[in-house]
Amino acid sequence: MADPRPLSPTETRLADAVQAGLPAAIADLGRLVRIPSVSWAAFDPAHVQASAEAVAALARGTGVFDEVRVSRAAQPSGEPGQPAVLATRAARDGRPTVLLYAHHDVQPPGDEAHWETRPFEPTVRGERLHGRGAADDKAGVMAHLAAVRALAETGAADGLGLALFIEGEEEFGSRSFSAFLAQHRTELAADVIVVADSDNWDTTTPALTVSLRGNATFRLTVSTLDHASHSGLYGGAVPDAMLAAVRLLATLHDDRGSVAVEGLRSRDAETPEYDEERLRDEAGLLDGVTPIGVGSVPSRLWSQPSITVTGIDAPSVANASNTLLPSVSVRVSTRVAPGQSAREAFEAVERHLRSHAPFGARIEIDDVDAGDPFLVDTSGWAVEEAERAMTDAWGAPAVRTGIGGSIPFISDLVREFPDAQILVTGVEDPDSRAHSPNESLHLGVFHRAVLAEALLLARIAERTA
Repeated sequence: MADPRPLSPTETRLADAVQAGLPAAIADLGRLVRIPSVSWAAFDPAHVQASAEAVAALARGTGVFDEVRVSRAAQPSGEPGQPAVLATRAARDGRPTVLLYAHHDVQPPGDEAHWETRPFEPTVRGERLHGRGAADDKAGVMAHLAAVRALAETGAADGLGLALFIEGEEEFGSRSFSAFLAQHRTELAADVIVVADSDNWDTTTPALTVSLRGNATFRLTVSTLDHASHSGLYGGAVPDAMLAAVRLLATLHDDRGSVAVEGLRSRDAETPEYDEERLRDEAGLLDGVTPIGVGSVPSRLWSQPSITVTGIDAPSVANASNTLLPSVSVRVSTRVAPGQSAREAFEAVERHLRSHAPFGARIEIDDVDAGDPFLVDTSGWAVEEAERAMTDAWGAPAVRTGIGGSIPFISDLVREFPDAQILVTGVEDPDSRAHSPNESLHLGVFHRAVLAEALLLARIAERTA
């Protein structure tokens, strides 16, 4: 990638508008962070509705869109999905249309004792805005809106068609996403799709994500008894469910920590330099704890499968009694390397678990969610335009990266809009701690991400569809 180039007079005015609009954009982001819009079933859906209405009001306030509405689609179960925001403006004079995607729902806060600030009280500390959703992905929402505001103020992309789609259940598996696409296909159709839900290389280097792992998650229940029994009377002769579950889960990895499931595949790809010391720092490894797996660090994060137990249903330590547990349930998350379907990966893990159940334990698997991995087609003009806009806005060449996390709905976008060019961008950095306590947004990254998107949209507007 070439070095940054000077901005044109129009682009300089656009950059000035982005700079002037930052205080309002950050204040609006803070107001969104205050809404605890957790989309998981156990949380109050009224907060997600309030968040959607707040985003819709901000979209209307830009004065750019012909129509703004809050809409829902049905999940596969038939239950209504969480509310999404859809705003549209028709293209004029033969200009392209760009679909801007982000999501306004957030992860649960987890144990608030682990937060240094209140999770839903936006707090600026140094260069970072702290709060749940401050980075993932309400910052993505505001990056889109701030870029659109700057374009509206300068008239830099008046003929460009725009569709703004702000989803309300990405953190809960995007269960109504496919139905929403089908229901609103005409409004969402675009030449370029910008998904603002990814990471940057660091706080001074932008990244364009070109590969994503898929995911296959499910609940595994291991049972050995039809009722709890006294551990003193029967322990040592009767296998309890926890023993069986621990033994079974241990078979999923080898001694180096690599996945040991036959049928899970990896992908060969070149990776940038990223050493284990950086991994230790960014992931927060404790002194003496070693990384796991083999191969380059990026290949382990982007191109190899992983399996993680993310939850256990069992008595807490405070409620433990001297009994053999009859059943234990765990949540298993499998990350799938690009090149393998999520369904194939799930079937491989299921076969492994059923064939390795110790002591004849009974295995039940349900509540399955799956999303395919994705490789960006980097041959189109939109990738070149995005990298150029990033380089000019950040003052540093953009890096092409993969991401270990999943954005499974992208495969739905590819299926529904096969001719659209897809760009995966974002406002996060390695210390954003998305999904974790003390999530935060680097405000310098936010500024540069908004400017990069504004430049990209202005330059796309100069093209013909």
